Amino acid sequence: MKVMRKIIEIDEEKCDGCGNCVPGCAEGAIQIIDGKAKVVADKYCDGLGACLGDCPQGALKLIEREADAFDEEAVEEMLKAQKAQKLSVPMNGGGCPSARMKTFPMAGPGPAGVKEIVPGGPSALGHWPVQIRLVPAGAPFLRDADLLIAADCVPVAYPSFHADFLKGKAVMIGCPKFDDAQAYVDKLAEVFAGSGIKSITSVVMEVPCCAGMAGIIKKALEKAGVEIPFKEITISARGEILK
Repeated sequence: MKVMRKIIEIDEEKCDGCGNCVPGCAEGAIQIIDGKAKVVADKYCDGLGACLGDCPQGALKLIEREADAFDEEAVEEMLKAQKAQKLSVPMNGGGCPSARMKTFPMAGPGPAGVKEIVPGGPSALGHWPVQIRLVPAGAPFLRDADLLIAADCVPVAYPSFHADFLKGKAVMIGCPKFDDAQAYVDKLAEVFAGSGIKSITSVVMEVPCCAGMAGIIKKALEKAGVEIPFKEITISARGEILK
């Protein structure tokens, strides 16, 4: 629900990405993304302005505008997810380089977005990592995202994967046959419970082992206790959409 209230505004021209404001926000509403401080979602910002004095560049200010109401329960879930993630995979350094988190300009509208995906053109991928086992449950790029969950054979079989499925979405990929299905359920339940996912699109292959992905997602939704719009797409071995 939108309400008129006080909320933090960040001037990206002044922000140098130092990160001093991040620990100053007890709610975790501010994160460094693409080298700039950003309020990841209005509902996480309580509008009290405790972070204002932490910015050496004066890039933060308190304004009044229409915004989503502050959601204390969502903040608690996000902080729990962040704590769990810190105990497992480092967010921005250390550990295996394959798990080191990065964000990129995503395809879609806006000056920072890639306007069009064409063969041989720019990638629509907006973040790294992408494997379900490696993506932190509290990753900023998952917050309020449209989420694509794909079997890892799909991008090989379907030639227009970026343009037709990935554009404008966060993505997590994996194999329900060779990986630990219960670990997938647990990870996705954390994501669904704490990240405010807006929609889920599952893209799998026609082979029987891929059918398990839908069951994993449904169990994760049940465990998380949330309802999120969920669409399933099946691809043939020759790269055709079957349903």
